[in-house]
Amino acid sequence: MTNPKLARGADRPALVVGLMLIALAGVIFYDASQQTITSNYGVGPTAMPYVACAGLVVLGLAHFVIAFRDGLPKPEEADRGALLWIIGGLVGLIACIGLGAGFTIATTILFACTARGFGRRALAVDAAIGFGLGLTIFLVFAKLLTLLLPAGPLERLFL
Repeated sequence: MTNPKLARGADRPALVVGLMLIALAGVIFYDASQQTITSNYGVGPTAMPYVACAGLVVLGLAHFVIAFRDGLPKPEEADRGALLWIIGGLVGLIACIGLGAGFTIATTILFACTARGFGRRALAVDAAIGFGLGLTIFLVFAKLLTLLLPAGPLERLFL
């Protein structure tokens, strides 16, 4: 197996990731500078892309520091079963929202599958917790913030 260190002692993967983060920050900065949205009060919607851009620059520079110091640690072997549960939860979320089942059911599936992927075995309890969280989040957004998340038959009972 080849050593990822360059002749200068830099870790190639860390350099590549750092460059990619800086490049992504540049794309976000350019895109944010092209927005024409204005705000009549305080900080407008164009501020957040600049915050994200600054965060990406900091992460990119941190990768450069790591690349020239110790290098990135060797990653552990991935748990394929856990990844499949989490991917299944994401697919379930997308399917529920796409097919009109609503935010609460989608969140229930995502929460239960993610908890299972992280090793919990109480799928029914996790589904109940996910349902409670999903419904609470939906109601907070709908009633307090007056922002509608994808509504299904269950959510329409509360609107």
